[in-house]
Amino acid sequence: MATQTEAICVFVNDRVNETIIKQLALQGVKVIALRCAGFNNIDLSATAAHKIKVVRVPAYSPHAVAEHAIALIMALNRKTHKAYNRVREQNFSLNGLLGFDLNGKTVGVIGTGNIGEVFAKIMIGFGCKVIAFDIHQNEKLLKAGVTYLPIEELLGHSDIISLHCPLNEHTRYLINDNTIGLMKEGVMLINTSRGALIDTRP
Repeated sequence: MATQTEAICVFVNDRVNETIIKQLALQGVKVIALRCAGFNNIDLSATAAHKIKVVRVPAYSPHAVAEHAIALIMALNRKTHKAYNRVREQNFSLNGLLGFDLNGKTVGVIGTGNIGEVFAKIMIGFGCKVIAFDIHQNEKLLKAGVTYLPIEELLGHSDIISLHCPLNEHTRYLINDNTIGLMKEGVMLINTSRGALIDTRP
């Protein structure tokens, strides 16, 4: 018997597969709302077959995510988390805490949608050379001086690589043994997108 609920709200860790969608349709659900930008956890073929609409937030907080990526870079580079613990213990040694100047470094941005665009512009502000890869080039970034390259070249030239692409059949395990082998030694890799962009299996 159908319920009075015609819409449900799910998040990134919820797996909404064909079996679940069929049950939702039987319960009278007509809309699945995602409170995130990605929709890789939804079986869209099943929702279409059961006439359930899927809505999301495509421009979900691009500045917040881009700025968080910057915070991760700064923490890894300047080791602020380690410095904080040392100072609490009255240890003011700089040994092992020195990083490098971001100015002049080459930053590779994979995915230049809303978040990638904001991130790239911030890195330009740091004085970095920004290169990018995306199946669609961002005109605003081209005008800002960003150079688009094939992904193999981007991986080989970047001192820092930041992932800002969706998770789909083309990007799953984008970072793997082969692509890591193309990177510089000591490269910094930042992922504020989906975890499965990186193959972390042993």
